[in-house]
Amino acid sequence: MTEEIVSVLSHFSCLFTYPTWKNIQTLFTGAILCRGPRQITKILRSLGLSQEKNFSRYHNVLSRAKWNGLTASKILFGLLLSFLPKDFPILIVVDETLERRRGKKIKAKGMYRDAVRSSQSNIVKSMGLSWQCMTLILPLPYCHRPWALPFLTILAPSEKCNQAAGKVHKTSIDWTRQMVSLVCRWLKHKPWILIGDGAYAKVSLIKHCLKHHMHLISRIRYDAALHHYPEYKPKQRGRPKQVGNRIHLKKLYDDPKQQWEQLEVDWYGGGKKLVSYFQVSCLWYLSGRAPIPLNIIVLRKTENVKDIVVLFSTSKEHTPKQIINWFILRWNIEVTFEEVRAHLGVETQRQWSDKAIERTTPLLMALYSIITIIGCKLSQANKIISSEITSWYQKNNNITFSDLLVLLRKQIWFAKIFKNSPKNNEVYYLSENNINNLIYQLSLSG
Repeated sequence: MTEEIVSVLSHFSCLFTYPTWKNIQTLFTGAILCRGPRQITKILRSLGLSQEKNFSRYHNVLSRAKWNGLTASKILFGLLLSFLPKDFPILIVVDETLERRRGKKIKAKGMYRDAVRSSQSNIVKSMGLSWQCMTLILPLPYCHRPWALPFLTILAPSEKCNQAAGKVHKTSIDWTRQMVSLVCRWLKHKPWILIGDGAYAKVSLIKHCLKHHMHLISRIRYDAALHHYPEYKPKQRGRPKQVGNRIHLKKLYDDPKQQWEQLEVDWYGGGKKLVSYFQVSCLWYLSGRAPIPLNIIVLRKTENVKDIVVLFSTSKEHTPKQIINWFILRWNIEVTFEEVRAHLGVETQRQWSDKAIERTTPLLMALYSIITIIGCKLSQANKIISSEITSWYQKNNNITFSDLLVLLRKQIWFAKIFKNSPKNNEVYYLSENNINNLIYQLSLSG
């Protein structure tokens, strides 16, 4: 392995015993070189270890070895923060993703809505595992858009699984609250912002965020129970009102007298977009609960007047441009989910052990972030990171994750094959094992 790879991986060596750490490095190298499914046997084949007799020790890294995944997430989170620009806020995007898996021995599986295969008119449900994932938004020097880099991924067992195990079922909001508490402890009360889609617009999560002195940005329904602030009159009798009159966003949206402001914001894919919006400062009130102050932004695209998008922030200090730009960055987590499936083999692993299932997908998610960190190290070392440009696909010098993966594979192969090359004119012959391994890699379908 190269110096940049070793400098990043060495931060995690304290978590493992020496034998386990050696196996971890082997699996890491094989996971990068491997193409297609990320199974332990496939990884060993990619390294030329198909005749390894004691191959079970590599399986034991996931199913039996003692190491703490939360501590590894904390170390990875610290590494990602070290590359965050000083003037860029700590933006963390949370979302859940479905790993399609079947099998009698997989206990935590359940039937979930498949967001990839579903549409607004047709809902498709698939059997699999639900993962709650937190990613840090990180601007990169070699790409026009920030990337969402996973650092904390937790398995959320289904309700049927928890009932069979006699455990209290936790919803996605319960898991998110627990993850928020963990991140706040790691950051030692530094200000940060959580970004989620409309599924995270819950009163319990908002109160939990305010309790930990951080803020939430998300979508909210246009028919939510929003109210004006109460008006206090001098010498008014009775109990003071908690909220004022009800706010109907749909009426404000359709009101021809409503004053709209135009703003150019960052849009999906790294471009710019001109949108119209109006701002409302209000209270979100549910019966029996204390009202929550929200900063509401109602926006629409200039070209399409019919679409209504309602965003909110729990901070009054956030400007409309900040709220819109930060929420648009949430889209990058969907790109991450797609790329870990396409390039790192998520949903192709075949472990049946409970512990191995809990560890494999978080490790593959973390591998995405580690490869990106190594790319940042290479960029800092002024090493050229080139993109694969063809006549039919112009990337405009934007580096993608597949480009980083190709670069790391090149460096690993060069270090493995040419590290013993003599400096004189003597010919260095490749071993039969290396030749067979290269032929095997070239013969793979992808």
